[in-house]
Amino acid sequence: MTDIFNNDASRRDFLKLSAAAGVVGSGALGFDASAQTAPINFYAWSAAVDLVKSHVTAFEALNKINVTYNNAPWAQYRETMVTKFVAKAPLDVLWVSDSWLPEWAEAGWIAPIDGFPQLTKYNADTDDFCLQSMRYKGKQYGLTYYSDYMAFFYDDQLLKKAGMKAPPASWSELTAQCLAIKKAGLSEYPMMLSMARESWLIEFLSAMVFSNGGRFTDDNGVSVMADPKRGAAQAMQWVVDAVNKHKIISPACVETGELSGLKSFGAGNHAFALLSRYRIRTLNDPKQSAIAGRIKQALMPAGPGGSHATVGWMRFHGMTTQAAADKNRATNAAKLIEWFGGKAGTQYQFQKMLFADLGTGFGIKGLFKDPDIQESYKKYADITMYEKQQQLARKKDVIAPWFGEWDEVNSTAWQSAVLGKSTVAAALQKSSDSWNSLRKA
Repeated sequence: MTDIFNNDASRRDFLKLSAAAGVVGSGALGFDASAQTAPINFYAWSAAVDLVKSHVTAFEALNKINVTYNNAPWAQYRETMVTKFVAKAPLDVLWVSDSWLPEWAEAGWIAPIDGFPQLTKYNADTDDFCLQSMRYKGKQYGLTYYSDYMAFFYDDQLLKKAGMKAPPASWSELTAQCLAIKKAGLSEYPMMLSMARESWLIEFLSAMVFSNGGRFTDDNGVSVMADPKRGAAQAMQWVVDAVNKHKIISPACVETGELSGLKSFGAGNHAFALLSRYRIRTLNDPKQSAIAGRIKQALMPAGPGGSHATVGWMRFHGMTTQAAADKNRATNAAKLIEWFGGKAGTQYQFQKMLFADLGTGFGIKGLFKDPDIQESYKKYADITMYEKQQQLARKKDVIAPWFGEWDEVNSTAWQSAVLGKSTVAAALQKSSDSWNSLRKA
């Protein structure tokens, strides 16, 4: 999940923001632009930098509050911020990944926003999985500005060549269609699945476990992944069989990263793929894909007793405990958070611009009905399917302070099973034992 924002925004964004500032200037938000000598210190990762700068400029012009904006590459961002937290560097507002929330909240580096009704009023508009992803131990820590989920794509033209009238609705149907496509000589490995050890892997695995009606942990955070009836075993067994028994997924999947998988699917090598939902824009762009216009989204296949559920993720604007401890800084930090995560004027301006320029997802339910969003999306995909699957998205259930350490063990366990070095049961038991051990530490 590293490159969705790595494009520059167009200059028209600043004009849009200037117009938005004019609306807000009419008093729509009722901001109290009281003087503040110290600027708001805002830190993000280096993505959509021009767009962020233009949005900051419009905020400064409207509110008469200076903002010091800095960024760091995604790969170094978490480490950079932890260093700054420890050193007590001046920080007020920052971008936060849902994966880091427990760690940063437990350390006391970021503060809840429950005491800011001008921020929590947006909860009614926000998708539930996004809200849950911003909450830790009953408290909410920010406003979302970007979210997405793992999607199931298929090559409509290839399926029609194989005589198939509809995409598979279940994992067993997917196996059958892949075998038929393989037998017809249309694709050596009809299903593309990336299983390299990278940050994307937990998203792929969670989508498969959730759609099999399963979980990694229960409501109390105790591992259930080794329970053969709780979905993880079914998901892992499907992958093991797909690679070794049916040979519909390449054994090289354990070395295939998300970007490499995208390129392979976009080259027309596969009939099906699990990829982030936003990738459909690239896949149906004739400038970037050999199969543009052929890729469609279907609901995630369901396992026995499962559903079409998938995993969602999100990013949000948070407030540091430094800012929260000072009334004036907290007030102005909340204004900046609302400007980015809430409405700038009458619209969710920042989220709309991210979507228009980069195809990034959003966590605001009403934006699916926005005419601009609908007009933009119909150029490359079906927004009805986009919305339908998002309603079935769930937050990851393994986000904890020890997630990073456990994720290494879990990734290795899944790969070992796929490579035939471990049984499914043994692999999941190893992962489960690691989780419970870390949880008790």
